[in-house]
Amino acid sequence: MIGWGGDVERAALDNTDFRRVLFTGEHSQLVVMCLRAGEEIGLEMHDDVDQFFRVERGTATVTMAARADDVERTEFLADGGAVIVPAGTWHNVVNSGASSLALYTIYSPPNHPDGTVHPTKADADAAEAEHHH
Repeated sequence: MIGWGGDVERAALDNTDFRRVLFTGEHSQLVVMCLRAGEEIGLEMHDDVDQFFRVERGTATVTMAARADDVERTEFLADGGAVIVPAGTWHNVVNSGASSLALYTIYSPPNHPDGTVHPTKADADAAEAEHHH
């Protein structure tokens, strides 16, 4: 694919999949996500990947830390709110609202295979387990 263009806000709002990769380039990746009420991405850390998150609908609690067991920073995001998580930072995004959370994220460099679609968090967890074992 030669680039991506479009209304990323609309793409995030229309998305019902837990994770859907819209674009993968050599140095970055655009992904839309939908988390159900109370759902979370799960505590994770990417050694060599910076990540940008922007909330398009709903509310999120984002935690960040240098160590997995020690939250150092918490951001509460609503529509239009954003955070950047530097490589090597433990982080989690939790839908802290009563309805679905629509967001998009940019990974730099890419983190998922091009074209990835995980309809549910269970699908995403299964793919991660298969990839790492």
